[in-house]
Amino acid sequence: MTILAGCGSGASDGQDADHAGADVSPSAQPTTALPSPADPEAADKAKVLEAYRGMTQAEAEAYRTGSEKGTGLERYATLDALGQTRLDLARMKEAGTVVRGEVGHEPKVTSLDLAAETPKATLSDCIDLSKYQTYDVRAKKVIPLPSEQPLRYVATATAERWDGRWMITKVDTQGGGEC
Repeated sequence: MTILAGCGSGASDGQDADHAGADVSPSAQPTTALPSPADPEAADKAKVLEAYRGMTQAEAEAYRTGSEKGTGLERYATLDALGQTRLDLARMKEAGTVVRGEVGHEPKVTSLDLAAETPKATLSDCIDLSKYQTYDVRAKKVIPLPSEQPLRYVATATAERWDGRWMITKVDTQGGGEC
C-alpha cells in the first residue's frame, strides 16, 4: 500500500524487527458490523471493509518485518495493488529501515456498484501517522517524518469482487488532503 511510500522499511542486513528493537502493535481494527436493515448494501460494504482492513493489517506486518512473506497480503490485494507495497519494501531493504509503531485507519465505503459486470467499490481512509515511525536498523535510530508530511491525510482505494470475494485493486495516497 502506498501509505508508507518514501517512509518505507525493510531490514536489509538480515535483521528483523525484533533485532532492530521494533516494538510494534497492529492498529486496533473494529469488528465487522452486522448489516443494517436500513441499508441493503450494508453486507457488501462490510465485506469490502473487511478486505481493506485485512490488507492494511497484512501490509503493516510486511513493513514491520521488511517482507511480505507469511503476511497473506495476496489474499486481499491484486498484483496492481501489491506493486506499491513491494516497491516500498525494496526501498526499505535498500535503506536498511523497518516500521515501528502503527498507522491508524478510518476507512469507509464511499461508493458501491453491485450492478456492474465486475462489482466495484471505492473507499476513503483517513490515515493517521501520529504513532508511525521509520527506524534505521543500521544507525539504530528513528528517522523523523519529513516536516511537510501531514500526520493525518485522506487516501482512497478501489476494490472489485472477484469470484465472490472483494479484492483491493488500487490504493492512492496522493492528493487526498488532510483529514
